[in-house]
Amino acid sequence: MNKGDLVDAVTKVVGSKKLAEGSVNCVLDTISAALKKGDKVTLIGFGTFSIAKRAARTGRNPQTGKEMTIKAKKVPKFVAGKKLKDTVAK
Repeated sequence: MNKGDLVDAVTKVVGSKKLAEGSVNCVLDTISAALKKGDKVTLIGFGTFSIAKRAARTGRNPQTGKEMTIKAKKVPKFVAGKKLKDTVAK
């Protein structure tokens, strides 16, 4: 399923593709904005979105084989909730 498929599924519930697309975009933008501020987003039963810090590390350039330092950065993280895990396991 991609974003278009998700919009189509929401359209079946709300009745308007324009409203469904706006709703999906609003949810995704709100989650992204909260993560950018460093907040955690918890959707009970579905899961939790958060930010994880990845430490700096040494890697290799695949073209030259030369060692290089990969900078520390923040990455999004998702942990599935119990209800989602149970649904997928069935």
